[in-house]
Amino acid sequence: MGLLTDEHRAWIGREEPLATVEVSRRDIQKYAAATEQQLQKFLDGDEAPPMFIFNLFSPIPQLADLREDGLARRAVAGPSLPLKRVMAGGTQVEIHRAIVPGDVLSATRTLTGMSEKDGRSGPLILLDYIIRIVDVNGQPVAEEHQTSIVR
Repeated sequence: MGLLTDEHRAWIGREEPLATVEVSRRDIQKYAAATEQQLQKFLDGDEAPPMFIFNLFSPIPQLADLREDGLARRAVAGPSLPLKRVMAGGTQVEIHRAIVPGDVLSATRTLTGMSEKDGRSGPLILLDYIIRIVDVNGQPVAEEHQTSIVR
């Protein structure tokens, strides 16, 4: 195929800081209600449900930054690829400890792999990332391994 160049592959291993956020009890309670959690510890905001980390570090978009479908236009860091449509390819999360009110969490994202593949509808580029979430003391809280498919 030959879509990926050495310049693209030079991005492998680069780490980008995503954000630092302070988690409030109300944040946890709102997430628990929105996702119809059943456990009282989540509803009371004593502990965040496991999927709470998804989009926790994403910026809050302005109305003008929304596409027609209601999703945010995002500036994606990383190499400019010859294919442009990005789709979720899978995720695995390893949780090291519960997230609780008052936690100050920071996340970084590292591109760990990049490959090409022929799909049914044409060429694909697979991007593998790891997102590391740590607390204020640098202790691991969670790791998310993501695969993005670009076509």
